[in-house]
Amino acid sequence: MRSERLTPYARLPRAYRDLHLIHTTVDAFGRAHWLLRESADPPDPYDAVVVTVTDGSPHTTPLSSVVPRRPRLDSLPDGGFVLADARSREGDDQVQVIDALGRPSWTFRVGDGIEHLMTDESGDLWVGYFDEGIFGDPLSAPGARRWSSTGDPLWEYGPPAGTDGIADCYALNVDRRAAWVYPYTQFPLVEVRGDDPPRVRTTRVQGATGVAVHGERVAFLGGYRADRDRLVLGSLTESSVETVTTTRLTHRDGSPLDRRFRVVSRGSRVYVREEPFTEWHVLDIGEL
Repeated sequence: MRSERLTPYARLPRAYRDLHLIHTTVDAFGRAHWLLRESADPPDPYDAVVVTVTDGSPHTTPLSSVVPRRPRLDSLPDGGFVLADARSREGDDQVQVIDALGRPSWTFRVGDGIEHLMTDESGDLWVGYFDEGIFGDPLSAPGARRWSSTGDPLWEYGPPAGTDGIADCYALNVDRRAAWVYPYTQFPLVEVRGDDPPRVRTTRVQGATGVAVHGERVAFLGGYRADRDRLVLGSLTESSVETVTTTRLTHRDGSPLDRRFRVVSRGSRVYVREEPFTEWHVLDIGEL
């Protein structure tokens, strides 16, 4: 079987690799961010630093009085950041917004069981939830939601007629103009664009953790067990995704991926990181 190969994208500078890595992501503008702190078990609150790499050039933003203990991170258009703990209880403000100078601004809650936390180019937060939150917290029950950066609810998923609700948000792609949700159990591909009702397309792909969309082309990365590195390339129709070919995703030299890799999906790109999570690689289906 032929394979598609990743391209090196961004690397955490060696000078910061002695710090404790909390989270890393790639934002809506293609910038790679690493959130780091000095200790694995710091006081509460604690100081941290975000190292941002754009076109190979690093920039740092010191953060003060960080509250989330094991946060997920993304950037805001004004140079600030949003951090959120995946787990929360009613009454806990798990989301903390940090301004461009690294100072805490405000906090709010978006619900338990955050699987994906991604911002778009306007600064809105898109959240996909896993099953424990969906079935245990009313805020998380829709399975996928959009919030403003001040905590106002803007949109929540409601299943169109004839489809199921979300039991687990396996993959979420937040592009500059649209978001794509890929949920368990039926694994449709749901397009969310503006204020229009979600558009649902059926797929035959199960268990993917990454999805990329470019025009009428789509790619699903991942699957169950031996299909962890599977790459399914397909085409969009009015109501379905039709499989064109199935292959494997590998490193640039053709070697297999580590089974513990993680994915961020942005438009036509799937960004991949492996332990120790200091490097990002990318597959852009617009270039295939």
